[in-house]
Amino acid sequence: MLDSFRALVNGGPDWAMNALPNPILLAVLAVVIAVFSYFLGCSNGAIIVSKYILHNDVRNHGSGNAGLTNFHRVFGGKLTLVVILSDVVKAIVAICLALFAVWLVGWPGLSVGAKYWAGLWCLLGHMFPCMFGFKGGKGILSGGAIAIMMDWRIALVVWGGFLILAILTKYVSLGSCWAGASFPFATWFVYHSVALTLLAALIGGLILWKHRGNIQRLIQGNESKFSLHKKKEGSQ
Repeated sequence: MLDSFRALVNGGPDWAMNALPNPILLAVLAVVIAVFSYFLGCSNGAIIVSKYILHNDVRNHGSGNAGLTNFHRVFGGKLTLVVILSDVVKAIVAICLALFAVWLVGWPGLSVGAKYWAGLWCLLGHMFPCMFGFKGGKGILSGGAIAIMMDWRIALVVWGGFLILAILTKYVSLGSCWAGASFPFATWFVYHSVALTLLAALIGGLILWKHRGNIQRLIQGNESKFSLHKKKEGSQ
């Protein structure tokens, strides 16, 4: 029974726990990681740069999305790099803090689960930031950083498909949909864990849900293609 639980949560005996953690302490740890990760996720690079540096909220332009693609289409320029770094670094920091937390309490067997848990809440913060009216981005940069932090094989599937589709079709949204859809399948392939795959499905599902408008436009054939040049106001 105990071995079955470990396999369900951790994905295999190679990195399983020696003993089940105290459920109350486990719940406290989960809440702490969730809170820290969520508020790190809320530090949306596109909003912060456009609203507080350019004094021109990106959500009032183009598609209204607080993400890299819309920021680049509206503003362009070197500040796009700041947006990229902000959204990538916050995901890395959230996961590193989660790893530090499980190490601090002496539960290294929960490391992989903690990474997925932190990644989920960081993505929720990015997409629904409480200090910005719960109107954030679509999570591709942060989600991509999360995939890299999980396992190189997962990152290869997610990023490889994203880059191939985005470069060949120039539809960033198509590559993004691949990233969201492939994440849980890649997770199952690597870890064979029901719990981790469910967390990965939540992360991937959030990305797909945030791209539901793009999916409709792709089907209708009127989705905007990515360009290195800034587009006119009102572009989607």
